[in-house]
Formats: sequence, structure tokens, C-alpha cells
Amino acid sequence: MKKLLFLLIAFSISGVSFAQTKASDIAKFTAETVDLGKIEQSVPATATFTVKNIGKSPLIIESASPSCGCTVSDFTKEPIMPGKTGVITAKYDAAGLNAFEKHVNVKFAGVDEIKSITFKGEVLSKADFTKQ
Repeated sequence: MKKLLFLLIAFSISGVSFAQTKASDIAKFTAETVDLGKIEQSVPATATFTVKNIGKSPLIIESASPSCGCTVSDFTKEPIMPGKTGVITAKYDAAGLNAFEKHVNVKFAGVDEIKSITFKGEVLSKADFTKQ
């Protein structure tokens, strides 16, 4: 009987440890990919991501880390109440020509999973940009 009770408790504890919260359970992005289109070289461009708290408790963005040094990010620092929205921005230094795709890794408090959001576009020279 003791063995059965021990096994029942062990399975209960292991089940709880695997039932972790996912980012998709508490946060929903309006768009996980933002297309900046064609942008002019040496003119920084900003991608704005809106995130809605779909959970039952305040949503806290712990960090929003760009995947490269060419991007600076910012995010809503205050807790986002249930049903409300917050913003993550990524300002891209459009130094190099050609198409690009960059990522921002978002960490929410209480969630081990890292959520990756993407912005992309094409950097054109000033001459090519003015021709459009």
C-alpha cells in the first residue's frame, strides 16, 4: 500500500512539473512578423509589435533581446493587465543593402519558453529608394 501511495505521489509531482505555462497561453501577438517593406539605407526603421495579455494575471515582459547588434529594442515595462496590450519595438539600423530578416527574442515572466518575433524588409540605396 505504501508503494502504491508513493507511486501516486511521484506521478502527481512529475505531472505538475511538466505542465509548464507556454507563451501562447498568456500572450498573443497581433503579428509575429512585421514586413517593413523597402527602406532607405542609413535611415533607421522601426518595427512595432503589439502583444495582448490573454492570461488571467498581469503579463510582464522581462526582456526583448535583438538577435544582432544592428537592432535596438524597447518594450512596455509596466505589467500588462488581462485583456490589455503592450508594445515591443525594434529599431533597425539600415546600414547594409539587400534584403534582411531579423529576430527579437521575448522573455515573459513565469515562462521558460523564449518567443521569437521577426521583422524583415529590403534596404535600398538612396538613389534606388527615391526612384520608387
